[in-house]
Amino acid sequence: MLKRRWLRRAGPVCLLISVLLLCVDLRLRSRTGASPPATPPPPPDPGQRLTAPPLRLEDVYIAVKTTGKFRKTRLELLLQTWISKTRAHTYIFTDAEDEALRSAGYNVEVTRCQEDHSQQALSCKMSAEYDGFMSSDKRWFCHVDDDNYLNPGALLSLLQSFPQSGELYVGRASLDRPITAHELLDGNKTREVKFWFATGGAGFCLSRALAERMSPWASGSRFEQTSALIRLPDDCTVGFIVERRLGRSMVHCPLFHSHLENLLLVQQKDLSRQVTLSYGMLENKMNTIEVKGGFSREQDPSRFKTVHCLLFPFTSWCP
Repeated sequence: MLKRRWLRRAGPVCLLISVLLLCVDLRLRSRTGASPPATPPPPPDPGQRLTAPPLRLEDVYIAVKTTGKFRKTRLELLLQTWISKTRAHTYIFTDAEDEALRSAGYNVEVTRCQEDHSQQALSCKMSAEYDGFMSSDKRWFCHVDDDNYLNPGALLSLLQSFPQSGELYVGRASLDRPITAHELLDGNKTREVKFWFATGGAGFCLSRALAERMSPWASGSRFEQTSALIRLPDDCTVGFIVERRLGRSMVHCPLFHSHLENLLLVQQKDLSRQVTLSYGMLENKMNTIEVKGGFSREQDPSRFKTVHCLLFPFTSWCP
């Protein structure tokens, strides 16, 4: 009897003790067995920029300025030589429709600009080139004339040497000093301005970052309007916008060449490093580089075929 009474009284106490022990055990397990909460990753640094992928030749928008009357005498030579290596991202700006070129897969941009070599005609074509680049996804804009040989490998090496996010204007001046112009102001007044410019006859390049900043003075009809302010042609206008409007300096590069310099000074041993070459008349004499190869001067008066075969010896038509 006494035993039964004791059991009835001790039962609730034992149950309470068991519950307390279970709670203590669970608490100890949670402290020793559970992993600490994961530390959240630090927020991204807003000032940190993603590294741009390596520059490829396909990232360069190459614009060739030409005219219908030079289709056979100048452009055909470029199509046969260096444009054959850069066709997909080379854009031919001309004033005449050319269905044969389009059918062959070339990028032809008909500008409807005047055919002459006037300030207005030149600025009209440069405006079209600039707008064409801005509507593309390319990272660099490079302009050449139809009497330039462009060395694709040297061009890529040069552009890769620059910070890809920089505001860059690269080319060669045709003068040994900044050009002087007179900018038109309101009230029919003018002011003297001086700036460097890269001659279009040797070719020049603009980075995407700089080209975007040029837009207020270069997009649409604004390029021609800016050209009219200084009454100078296309290449001078580019220099004016870059140096006077944006306060950036031209990067002078001796690897670009025009027919306005003595091309005999370009050595054959340095040929692979040159970005552009040219040909033409200088002081009433034919001005070309001196290079030895499989073509005679009669066969190759510009020397572009000879240069091309030295750079690309496995071209099918090279001797």
